[in-house]
This record gives sequence, structure tokens and C-alpha cells, in this order.
Amino acid sequence: MPSNQSPLGARPARFRRQRVLIVGCGDVGLRVAGALPAGMQVLALTSTATRVHQLRARGITPLLGNLDRPASLARLAGLATRVVHLAPPPAGGPAGSDWWRDPRTTALLRSLRPRTPPQAIVYGSTSGVYGDCGGGWVTEARAVAPRTPRAQRRVDAEAAVRHFGRAAAVRATILRIPGIYAADREGGTPRERLLRGTPVLQPQDDVYTNHIHADDLARAVVAALWRGRPQRVVHASDDTQLKMGDYFDLAADLYGLPRPPRVARSTAQDALPLMLLSFMSESRRLDNSRLKRELRVALRHPTVHSGLAAGRPAP
Repeated sequence: MPSNQSPLGARPARFRRQRVLIVGCGDVGLRVAGALPAGMQVLALTSTATRVHQLRARGITPLLGNLDRPASLARLAGLATRVVHLAPPPAGGPAGSDWWRDPRTTALLRSLRPRTPPQAIVYGSTSGVYGDCGGGWVTEARAVAPRTPRAQRRVDAEAAVRHFGRAAAVRATILRIPGIYAADREGGTPRERLLRGTPVLQPQDDVYTNHIHADDLARAVVAALWRGRPQRVVHASDDTQLKMGDYFDLAADLYGLPRPPRVARSTAQDALPLMLLSFMSESRRLDNSRLKRELRVALRHPTVHSGLAAGRPAP
């Protein structure tokens, strides 16, 4: 951070007041709110009235609106100086030939445009936009090759955010995010899967997988709000280099649980759900040099061993 431990530096108070809007304020969004410097007004878009009290209890100003109903977003125009966009595309996408588009991102960006646009926007995308890379190292310069409809819609959202950044002179940062984990996140560790005895692939068929602790991801988002270069893609990934089966073996050893059984890829479809099989069909290792060099993020949990061990249940 610049001077005075603030991303804004030593400036008069009337200029330091920043309004950060979080769209998609789930687990990671709440962590982002908690990681923001003191003195900022934090707003969050929510489509659920029952979340209003929860957000207010966190010191967050709730704004009722729904990305699937663009008319409900009119009040967002000119409201925030910085925007964090963590909302996923709809699971099914639009009907007809536009199935690959993300109408939610389009609706959000249109709502931000009419008045003074924000100074910066950070979009949380997915490393799945690369498709299968055969286990090779991947930098942000690699062309995207999405293999699933959900990854296709992420590519569309990325393009829309970067176009918005160029057209409105807004610093837009795309964070490509791998698997998020944390002990205090729902489903945030392999423990439940290990207890179910879900198989993993045998070593010769296994794939490289990438990870980021939820707290480190939140810090990366905050850093990108002030340090992100215009229209830049950054991998929000830790230093871990593990294949998926080795990751579950590591977790099993830390938790004192049996290691998962191994199966051949040729028989995996009989033992694993389709969603899990889709993750097991893509292998890559993310280069996180930009995260460290440009955003200057020092990972508190540089490996999954560190992050899982920190959240390990007491014996």
C-alpha cells in the first residue's frame, strides 16, 4: 500500500472517501469487504431481502437489485468509485443462439455507464477459460479455449468488462481464479469428500489443479482495485504444484483420514458425477508472477499445505 497504509495515500479526507460496490457479495465478497481499508463506504448489491440485515451487521450498505432484472439496477449509476464484480453468469445462459453470453455482466455494465463511471472495476473470472492445457504452465498471455458453456460465458463477461474499461476509461482488472478453499467456507475443504470416499484418478491419468485460499483471494481483489493495470488479466492463484489426487492425499494425511481410492480415467465415468469429471478433464499450472509483481500480493497461504494445516480441526 502507498503512504499511511492506505491504498489512497496521504490525501485530504474529502478526497479519501471511497465507495466500493460489491456485486455478488457471497463468501468471498464478505471477505473483500473485511479486507478493505477502514473509512470506506462499502455497498453490496443483493437480490434477497433477507440478506439486508446480515449485510448491515457487517457494516455494509445493502442495495436491493437483481442482475436478471436490469431495470432494478438503475440506482447503481454513478454510485460507486470502485466496483468488485463477483457474480457468476446464469447457469443456463440466454435462450437461443446467445447461450454463450453473460447477460448479467452486460446489465451491470450498462447500469454503471450513464453517469460518472467508477475509477476501477475488478471482475472475478475463472481459470477454466483456458480449457485443457495438457498440464503445461500457463501465463495470462495464453489464448483462451473454453470447453464448457459456463467457461464460454465467462469469456464473454471478460470481454465485456475489458471493453467497458477501454470505452469509459476505467481501469478494469480480470482475475482468473482457480479452486477456492478455506476451512471457514462452506464446502471449502476436501474433508467432506474424503469422508464420502469419492475416488480420484490414478497417477498416470491425473491432472494438475490450482488453488487459492479465500482470504488471499480477497486481498488480491483489494490490491487489484488500486494497483491493477488497465484492462489487465491476472492469475489469482497460489504457488502450489500438485495433481488433484495428490491434493486429496495431502488433505487426507493432514486430517487423519483414509486416502481416496484411485480409478482409471476409462472407468471414472461410472464412479464420478459429470461436473467432477469435467474438472478432471482439464490440466494446467497457472503462473502467478503478475499477482506478486504487479499487484504486490504476498500470499499468507502460498501452498495448500499451509492453508489446510492452518484450518485443520483440533485432534
